[in-house]
Amino acid sequence: MGALPVRLCRLAVIIGCCGFILAACGKKSGDQAAASKGQVVAHVGDEVVTTQELDNEFRLANVPIDKQKDPEFIKRVLGELVARKYLLQQALTAKLDREPGVLLDLLRSREQVLESAFLTRAVASKAPGKADVEKYIANNPSKFANRKLFSVEQIGFPVGPAGQSVIDANRDAKSLDEIDQQLTSAGIPHGRQMGTLNSSDLPQDFYNSIEAKKADDVFFVRSGPNGVFFKVKGDEARPLEGEAAANFARQLLRADALKAEAGMAAYSANLEAKYEGEYAKIMQQGENRKN
Repeated sequence: MGALPVRLCRLAVIIGCCGFILAACGKKSGDQAAASKGQVVAHVGDEVVTTQELDNEFRLANVPIDKQKDPEFIKRVLGELVARKYLLQQALTAKLDREPGVLLDLLRSREQVLESAFLTRAVASKAPGKADVEKYIANNPSKFANRKLFSVEQIGFPVGPAGQSVIDANRDAKSLDEIDQQLTSAGIPHGRQMGTLNSSDLPQDFYNSIEAKKADDVFFVRSGPNGVFFKVKGDEARPLEGEAAANFARQLLRADALKAEAGMAAYSANLEAKYEGEYAKIMQQGENRKN
């Protein structure tokens, strides 16, 4: 059997497995409705919406507990959930669940949910103690005792080939006016406005650079696909203390722990993985560059 038929067979296996999984899920929908009898809040054709699903939507939308009985919040969240159930039925009727691309997307979503659940459980089992929290607060004064809000004047613009040339030409810029003129001359859309910057959101080294700034220093940061030049106009002390500081520290420690767990998982996965053909060479080259 040639390479192409092998690939087709593998895809057929994937599709077959996905079909089995989806068929099983469809079969369970009736069982789920029966198991949730008395907790159904809406019917959408053959689908039902349960209180458990509604509560989960509140959780994912970060709706505070005291707002979960608010009619306005219930109407919005339940309406979105009902619309999703309706569109699910339409998609199944159109047999979109049998398309190879859709099946692969469903598998990917399942993997991502389970990946997140596994990492979250791993981190939860290593929750930081009081001493860990206190040490973190002491070691990160810019986020707590020395926290500041910086008032800044900023220019934001999309970073493309033309935008990158402006960035390169203004590494040591001293004036936002000059940068504004260059962006205008290059035909790059941009916006200039006042804003605030929280020292809690900054890496310690960058915070130190801002603290050591001169009056005419201009800084540059990336924000997603955009670039931002800014000049600090003033600052205001906003120390974070007590229980608020402890809660924020736990949140940051959890984020660090999740990143560390994901890094260890990626390392272990790479050790276990056996790459084939040209991909083995590509991955080996990537490892060599790291080393």
